[in-house]
Amino acid sequence: MFETLRNAFRVKDIRDRIIFTFLMLIVIRIGSQLPVPGVNGELFSSWFQSQAAGLGFFDAITGGSFLTMSIFALNITPYITSSIIMQLLTIAIPALEEMHRDPDGKKKIAEITRYVTVGLALFESSAMTFGFYRSGYLVDKSALTVISVVLALTAGSAVLMWIGERITEKGVGNGISIVLVINIISRIPQDMGSLWDQFVAGQTNYLKAAIAAVVILVIIIGMVVFVVLLQGAERRIPVQYSKKMQGRKQVGGQQTHIPLKVNTSGVIPVIFAQSLMQTPVILASLFGWGKGTGIGAQILKGLSQENWCDPKNPIYSIGLVVYIALIIGFAYFYTQISFNPLEVANNMKKAGGFIPGMRPGKTTSDYLSQVLNYIVFIGAVFLTFIAVVPIFFNGVFGASVSFAGTSIIIVVGVIIETLKQIESQMRVRYYKGFLND
Repeated sequence: MFETLRNAFRVKDIRDRIIFTFLMLIVIRIGSQLPVPGVNGELFSSWFQSQAAGLGFFDAITGGSFLTMSIFALNITPYITSSIIMQLLTIAIPALEEMHRDPDGKKKIAEITRYVTVGLALFESSAMTFGFYRSGYLVDKSALTVISVVLALTAGSAVLMWIGERITEKGVGNGISIVLVINIISRIPQDMGSLWDQFVAGQTNYLKAAIAAVVILVIIIGMVVFVVLLQGAERRIPVQYSKKMQGRKQVGGQQTHIPLKVNTSGVIPVIFAQSLMQTPVILASLFGWGKGTGIGAQILKGLSQENWCDPKNPIYSIGLVVYIALIIGFAYFYTQISFNPLEVANNMKKAGGFIPGMRPGKTTSDYLSQVLNYIVFIGAVFLTFIAVVPIFFNGVFGASVSFAGTSIIIVVGVIIETLKQIESQMRVRYYKGFLND
């Protein structure tokens, strides 16, 4: 990793992209400290810290912006939600599916996603402001204050979306994901401090404190290593290209392979599943719904990961089962829209390629689908394992931290993908320079 970054800084174009990305990240952290005008921040923070509704992950992906109620409080959650909506519609609506296959159509879908993002941000900010209004978190209840809060939250989310797209275009790529990662990383020092105070500093026995510190370190390092291995694992399908006559020479006949990643969908299933599980909890907390012992309150407790794996209340772990099902379901769903076995088989057939032992066309397509379904399941199971392990320790031992397994998956996955993109840009520049010489 460090060798890649060192080589990247030697190339002016890539160095400029890295510096641009770094400056954009500084802008994000500055914006995360700017309070929304019209909201009583101290009163809201007191309410937030008193909640046991499992809002830790939401605060983590907003980089603490939600806790401090800054202009970036909504962060990129509207964009994540709009992406889910558009990808679901791509499967359901044939016209959008056709657009998705065309490069110009993808640009059009991206444009529609932006509009949906702004619309969702406006809706969410309006709902939050209404919750603030009825709970007394606004400095006053004038129309001007309400409008200014709604516009500030909506504009903050739109600005973050714009910054993410600029990082993708002029920076190192993966703009939206990098915005998410910098928010999570900004919360890790505080979480590590909480673990230290809870399991190490609070121990009167030095041996127990040392063992606790080692166990925490081993678990974190082990999960990081596991994620790295998962991200790099792939199944290689051998492909043979037949020889062709061009003039008096035979060309082709080379062997290659199709790399099918075990974790084909990356961190997307975890982000989507977590977003869907958190949204009802956040809305209920803002509007004061689900209090008491009614069925609504029990459902909300089941949706909150703070209550999962609790030996005293095992019934709430049903929410964990739903969470696991969502991760696996989104892993299959995202893989289906990102990799089309029939299209790959047809392209291979046109180029004179075939998988040894498989007839070109539908037979090849069916074989690829079978292999893909098998490795996607393996990847989804491993992804779920990484996401669930910290939840288990949280429920059994009370190790409540915001970064958890979900955040580790996101951070490690995005860093690996970003480094690969930097390496790819370096190779492209090398080939261009070679051709120009």
